[in-house]
Amino acid sequence: TDYGSSLTVSLPAALQPHQPFQIIVRYTTADGPAIWWLDPELTYGNAKPFVFTQGHSVCNRSFFPCFDTPAVKCTYSATVKAPAGIQVLMSATQSSYLEEEGVYQFYMEYPVPAYLVALVAGDLIHADIGPRSRVWAEPCLLPTAISKLSGIVERWLTAAESLYGPYIWGRYDIVFLPPSFPIVAMENPCLTFIISSILESDEFLIIDVIHEVAHSWFGNAVTNATWEEMWLSEGLATYAQRRITTETYAGAAFTCLETAFRLDALHRQMKLLGEDNPVSKLQVKLEPGVNPSNLMNLFTYEKGYCFVYYLSQLCGDPRHFDSFLRAYIEKYKFTSVVAQDLLDSFLNFFPELKEQCVESKAGLEFERWLNATGPPLAEPDLSQGSSLTRPVETLFKLWTTEPLDSVAAASSVDLTKWRTFQTVLFLDRLLDGSPLPHEVIKKLSECYSSQLDSMNAEIRIRWLQIVVRNDYYPDLYKVRRFLENQMSRMYTIPLYEDLCTGTLKSFALEIFYQTQNQLHPNLRKTIQQILSQGLNPLPAIDTTAVTTDTPAMVLEDKVSEATNGAISLRDVNVSA
Repeated sequence: TDYGSSLTVSLPAALQPHQPFQIIVRYTTADGPAIWWLDPELTYGNAKPFVFTQGHSVCNRSFFPCFDTPAVKCTYSATVKAPAGIQVLMSATQSSYLEEEGVYQFYMEYPVPAYLVALVAGDLIHADIGPRSRVWAEPCLLPTAISKLSGIVERWLTAAESLYGPYIWGRYDIVFLPPSFPIVAMENPCLTFIISSILESDEFLIIDVIHEVAHSWFGNAVTNATWEEMWLSEGLATYAQRRITTETYAGAAFTCLETAFRLDALHRQMKLLGEDNPVSKLQVKLEPGVNPSNLMNLFTYEKGYCFVYYLSQLCGDPRHFDSFLRAYIEKYKFTSVVAQDLLDSFLNFFPELKEQCVESKAGLEFERWLNATGPPLAEPDLSQGSSLTRPVETLFKLWTTEPLDSVAAASSVDLTKWRTFQTVLFLDRLLDGSPLPHEVIKKLSECYSSQLDSMNAEIRIRWLQIVVRNDYYPDLYKVRRFLENQMSRMYTIPLYEDLCTGTLKSFALEIFYQTQNQLHPNLRKTIQQILSQGLNPLPAIDTTAVTTDTPAMVLEDKVSEATNGAISLRDVNVSA
């Protein structure tokens, strides 16, 4: 299959039970799902080649021989040889460098599942941003990374420790990766990976880093034993992220705003998939041959969060629930658990709740939370965020209520004074309502287009999706300009999907033809698949007959199995 085949090792018959033994596997690996090689042109500095690994969830079997399941944890050591001028980092607690030999040594002293073993190498330099944290980035990006994170990561770590117990991994370092990194962030212990593209979006950067900090307890220290219960990592980490954010960043109002934005996205995804879709279960059944990463949806995060939030509400005071989670981490750290372990621990920690049989409360049974399809059985009260969400709702109604008599009032709103999450929530709701009447999209452009031009990419891509979904030709040049300057999956795929769904596929083909050489081969292949959907089989261009200054474009006439049935990113509008 795409995910490899098992290696079976026969042990000597004379081996006694529990007798220690060693297996040595000599192997070579070059290309594989876990290993991403980048030519210098795909980095920001354009100076040196770059490589990183991404193991989640079952990719690291292409990196090294392993028990590639979250149920198995082990320590690891690694020896890495690299050319002079290439900095190598791994998700390890200890490291050393022998300069004369160009050899790095790494050791992770705590047991981790295979998917959390990570390596990155390239033109990276660092700066300390706290007593136990440093940031790594390409030289041209380092000043920005320092300015965004200096001093505040330690505040988040300290807050998390006050809630959930000691940080057990020693250092908490962050490395910013080129835009080819296929996801937003990855919680590798000791060394969080984050895509550099997010640096310009302050609020998204902060939430993403805090989420990965929370994984140090939920996911890394205590891990879901099966990918069928990924919510044990993501739901708990999302809950912890919001507790830390409320305590250290902007209070309950901002947390409610961010939660409203994510829950909006959850309901958008549920509307697309249907309430009876089995992937909306928290205990989803993983069919043989299915990549567990396909289960990484908003139900894992937000429905999981809603269940954890519900448990916290049963306690009456979030601080009581914090105490339980601290005890849960202490009991299960360095092990892997199933949902029953969490729920049994919860009821044992709160015997009064066990006596009340809260696990069997009609309509809110724990079993139903885990195995019912559809939306969360209960959602949090977000009224504390009304000071931030109400202006969004008011402005949205002004633009979508007929007749359009309130343009003057709507145009007086200065979006530059809003928080990023307010603006993206507003734009997402306009996206949901697209296509809009031509008069509305024209007035929206007149009022906001110039304001949005100066905002971050999370905002700009949403406005450009609105432009595309509404075939608003006067602003199409901004779509071209955006795609000409983006190499990130999260800022290219949604626009290409929208362009190819409507009447603008030829426009998309033209842009791709001009920009494909600046895209990672994996991203290039994905966009080719999007462009080829719905077309008659296209003849592949003979690349040998194309001159070097004319980039070749080859479109495959079939979509890989990996994309069949996958949810379209344009219908999610969220970087989870």
